[in-house]
Amino acid sequence: MGGGGGGAVKEVKSKVEFDQTIGEGSPVILHFWASWCEASKHMDQVFSHLSTDFPLAHFVRVEAEEQPEISEAYSVSAVPYFVFFKDGKAVDTLEGADPSSLANKVAKVAGSISPGEPAAPASLGMAAGPTILETVQEFAKENGSSREGNLSPSAVGDRLKNRLEQLVNSHAVMLFMKGSPESPECGFSQKVVDILKKEKVKFGSFDILTDNEVRAGLKKFSNWPTFPQLYCKGELLGGSDIAIAMHESGELRDVFKDHGIEISDPSEMKATEPDGGHGGITGPSGLTAALTSRLHGLINSSEVLLFMKGKPDEPRCGFSRKVVDILRQEKVKFGSFDILSDDEVRQGLKVYSNWSSYPQLYIKGELIGGSDIVLEMQKSGELKKVLSEKGISSGETLEDRLKQLVNSSPVMLFMKGKPDDPRCGFSSKVVNALKEEGVDFGSFDILTDEVVRQGLKTFSNWPTFPQLYYKGELIGGCDIVMELRNNGDLKATLSE
Repeated sequence: MGGGGGGAVKEVKSKVEFDQTIGEGSPVILHFWASWCEASKHMDQVFSHLSTDFPLAHFVRVEAEEQPEISEAYSVSAVPYFVFFKDGKAVDTLEGADPSSLANKVAKVAGSISPGEPAAPASLGMAAGPTILETVQEFAKENGSSREGNLSPSAVGDRLKNRLEQLVNSHAVMLFMKGSPESPECGFSQKVVDILKKEKVKFGSFDILTDNEVRAGLKKFSNWPTFPQLYCKGELLGGSDIAIAMHESGELRDVFKDHGIEISDPSEMKATEPDGGHGGITGPSGLTAALTSRLHGLINSSEVLLFMKGKPDEPRCGFSRKVVDILRQEKVKFGSFDILSDDEVRQGLKVYSNWSSYPQLYIKGELIGGSDIVLEMQKSGELKKVLSEKGISSGETLEDRLKQLVNSSPVMLFMKGKPDDPRCGFSSKVVNALKEEGVDFGSFDILTDEVVRQGLKTFSNWPTFPQLYYKGELIGGCDIVMELRNNGDLKATLSE
């Protein structure tokens, strides 16, 4: 068990085993470690000593790289890393080699060493003994501080960065794995190799077990804590789970196709194309009216909208990360939708937009394209030009614009059509009521701007139109306006 001693620390070998441990309801302290990380080894000694002093809690270790499913579930990007559980729920975390914090957090979830004693750093002395403390403090001194230098992996230097860039770009499709394609050294690597063979693409590979520098550096470089890692044209697609999901949905093949990756046997690929995993969607006729309407609403829910894998702060693929970075460099406020969270949208949008992969960037409801196109447009300056032509300023958010609009007149009506030419009966009723009461009002035709139309529903938490505002506050829709008028309260409400 490496540094774990006394039999009190349990090494977890699977997600199922881990879930069972958590499910028991006792306090659980989980230590993510790596065999190559010195800080992990030192903290493991502290962890082991603490386990003997808190016998009612479960102390478990997970080797971060060997259990990617567990590591990814807790977003582990550094070791040592600790997660604290109480009553089956994660209640706290700790990153880095900080023995005092570890002792305090353990005492908090597992109870202090003797009843009534505060959970103070002093308790670590009793738990760990002076030798362990000295070892850890010495280690911290050598590395500058207890939080720096032990994050996995250390900052990537220029020389290593250049080497990693060369490696990830050495083949159009590149797999960093344990072992070789002919002889994989772990089940996850084996799975991705099998998928690439089924996809009939040529790929390069690198055995990370042969080079610790690459193994540690790549985690920082890619911001991805486990292996295997699959790259396409120098961009990270993800690990085994993402590769499997993309393969099963047919999206992996689409990504390869979009990036001009040659299939080694086109005739065979053609034969399998009709059912290529698109969930039965073969053309626009495959989209229901409800889904079409939903997609239309989503696309127009923000002036700039990115359909991506993951969220802007946690992208789940390199292509999505690239577009997020570009939009941030351009200082553009944008909305996003995580297509991994909704398979109906993920599959339906491919048909709706006639674009087979993700991410997809929309500006004012129009598809701009995927990561390659967006990158090209940024380099040529065309992206700036398009944003400017579409009236999208860097800095103003949709919320800013809506606030400005609702406050543009003391009484403001968002309606279908114009006061002199209403385009729906409800809008017409509200216009007539305001005119009868002699109320001056501004108006905005929501049929002319889909972004305002969709955005205002969220902004006001009111799903329909017309919408009447007074001094920036929503009064309501047609029914409420009619009720106020019939009670004789309309004019008074709009002049308080």
